[in-house]
Amino acid sequence: MPNLHVRVVGKVQGVGFRWFVREQARRCELAGWVANRPDGSVEIVSTGHEECIERFRRALEVGPPGARVEAVVELERDEREPADLPFPFVVVR
Repeated sequence: MPNLHVRVVGKVQGVGFRWFVREQARRCELAGWVANRPDGSVEIVSTGHEECIERFRRALEVGPPGARVEAVVELERDEREPADLPFPFVVVR
């Protein structure tokens, strides 16, 4: 199954972005997590079927009303990261 590991940059904290990500991921039945980063970005790790990952990534590029997505930056997946991601998709605080 394809994996997605990205950092979303822009006005993405304090606007319901993590909740939006969680709901989009759950609609697509993806496993993974979303978390705010200290630099104001949001990090997302997910896995699932290719078409669902693509649809999910497109949703991340738009975001919810009130958000302003400037970039979705691809990150390499850390090999030390557990292979089994949480299902259903969760918000990490």
